[in-house]
Amino acid sequence: MVSTEYERRIAARFATFDQDGNGYIDREDFNAAAKALLTEFAVPARSDKGQALYAGAEAFWQGMAGIADRDGDQRITREEFVTGAVKRLRDNPDRFAEIARPFLHAALAVADTDADGRIGTADTARVLRVFRVPAEAAREAAAALDTDGDGRIGEAEIVPAFARYFTVPEQP
Repeated sequence: MVSTEYERRIAARFATFDQDGNGYIDREDFNAAAKALLTEFAVPARSDKGQALYAGAEAFWQGMAGIADRDGDQRITREEFVTGAVKRLRDNPDRFAEIARPFLHAALAVADTDADGRIGTADTARVLRVFRVPAEAAREAAAALDTDGDGRIGEAEIVPAFARYFTVPEQP
């Protein structure tokens, strides 16, 4: 039996992907997330960083669709997300990290204003807010990602944390 708390967490994760709130996840949600992130950090879509972000969003969409779009309609419903993606990704969190890595790598580059491969916790919170994470939760999550306490977060911290967030185990 799936617990109510687990259902609540999965619903929140679904909402993170369903950028337009129409009840399903599709390619446009990934493109909208990329566009919103580029806008937030004033990075042109036609720049190398912008193109890499859109390519990462497409790769992420293709990976998610391959795992979760059971009926092949190019949409992932909440049911498909819960029964397909979450279960499969929970069973193999490393697979999820690999699906997400190109997008996360490009998102980090967009937010990395000094091009040192790491972003500050404030910019990490900005990224999370773009993806519809409430402000306080975004600040707390950004602080938690800074595992060494230096105020900077890199890909090595972001990718596994992202995978853990979306592959949360069901509680009995």
